[in-house]
Formats: sequence, C-alpha cells, structure tokens
Amino acid sequence: MKKKRLAADPGYFGPQSMMWQVNKEITVLFGGARALLMHAAHPLIAAGARQTSFYQRDPWKRLIRTLSLQNSLTFGTKQEADESANRINKLHEVIKGKDEVSGGIYDALDHEQLLWVHACLQISSIYFYELTVKKLTDEEKNQYHIENIKAAEMCLVDRSIIPETHDGLKEWVMQKSRQKDYLMTTDVAEDVKDIIAGGPVPAHIKPVWPFIAFTAFNTLPSEFKKIYGINESKTKNLILAFNLKLLKITRPFLPPFFRLIAPARWAKQRIKNEPNLKFKDKAKF
Repeated sequence: MKKKRLAADPGYFGPQSMMWQVNKEITVLFGGARALLMHAAHPLIAAGARQTSFYQRDPWKRLIRTLSLQNSLTFGTKQEADESANRINKLHEVIKGKDEVSGGIYDALDHEQLLWVHACLQISSIYFYELTVKKLTDEEKNQYHIENIKAAEMCLVDRSIIPETHDGLKEWVMQKSRQKDYLMTTDVAEDVKDIIAGGPVPAHIKPVWPFIAFTAFNTLPSEFKKIYGINESKTKNLILAFNLKLLKITRPFLPPFFRLIAPARWAKQRIKNEPNLKFKDKAKF
C-alpha cells in the first residue's frame, strides 16, 4: 500500500495570500533598497546600525537582512518563521543607547522605531509591485496590510500604534518625515548611500544592480532625497519611467528564475513536491 504523503506546512500566509503575491516578485529588491535608504535616514535607526557595525563588517549581509526576515516570515513554515522572528527579537534586545548624532535614545525594541522599519519596507514593496507588476485595489492593499500586521507583531511591533489601512501607514511615514529633525544625514546614511550606489553586491546581481540603485534613489519621497543630496531632473524621471514601463511589459514573458525570488520558488516547490525542505537551504537571492 502506498504511503500517504503529509501535506507541507504553508506557513502563516500561504500561496493565496497577498503577502505571497507581492513578496514573491524579484522587484522586491527595488523595494528593499529603497526601504533601507529610508531606514538609514532615521538617525535612531542609523544609531542602532552603527552599534552593530554591520555596514562595515558585511554590508551586503546588512543590506539583505531585512528582506531575508521578510522572506522567512512570508514563505517559511510556521516553525521557521517563529525561529526567524525570535532570532531577530533576541538580537534587538542589546541594541540600545544614546545616539551621539541626534542626542536621542535609540532602542531596537522601541515600538515607533520598529514600526518605522516595518512601514518603510511595506510601502516600498507595494510601491514597486504596482510600478512593475500591476495596480492593486484598495481592498488588495489593505489585505496585504492586515496580513503584514501579523509579521509586524511577530517582530514585537505594538498593534495599537499601527494605522488601520495601507494608505494610513504610508501617511504616517510621510507625516513623521516632515517633522523637524526626524530625518538626518549621518555617517550611517552616507555608508548606506555608498553601498547602494555601488557597494559589494553578489556577482549574479551586479549586472542589474545599477538600475536597482538608480531606481531606489530616484523614487524616494522628496524629504528623503534631501537627506541624500539627490536632485530632481526631467531627464532622470524620463529614464526612470521608460525603464520601469519596459520592465512591466517584459515581466510576463520572463521565466520564473528571473521573475520570482528564490525563497518564493522554493516555497512553491516545498508545498507541491517536497514538504520536508528546510527554508534555510534555499533562502538565498
């Protein structure tokens, strides 16, 4: 008698979720690069990064850590998602102190600072999905928002301070960014700028990285462009619009290897064929 194969754990969200739909796209790299520029413009987030020295020791690892966490929470099994969240929460326990630049207190478990990191990644992910894949309805964006609240809570963001809608979250970021001295140019912000502009990225990403970097810088809201000294120009806007339009048109014709990130391809394989695959074995860009 043939042994019945156990069903694979789809994780906290599963293939029908908006989290899978949005986060599986390779253009998550665009959103990740943009989000990291937004993170580093916040002096207290920058202070935490300065304490860990990640940018100096392994800039690429620091660059993708946030995306790796998102991928584990989205595409991993429930056990793997829990382990990833617990690991980052444990790391955050020791990241605290007084910022030497702004004079403020940074704490990686501070709810507002956690929400800033979460919000910048979410709004950047949705932004690039709509630019390169398709427009989403308000209902779809809010469904993504609701699902992503689960991921935020796993990383100890206080549910009570999260806006109720995706647009509300976006507006929260913009309101904060307009406050005096909420954003600052720091040594960490300059390091991140240099890394994204031309830092040590893996060989298989190098051919497309200049376009990712150009896009990340030039789609930043104006408040962030001021921090990084990015000037607006009609020429840059035309180049950006043309290339993003071209990417959107050609995307449906690309094979999954070039269109979907590796963790998403792996998760689909796990659910359909090999339920015992481990996320850590395949979660590489």
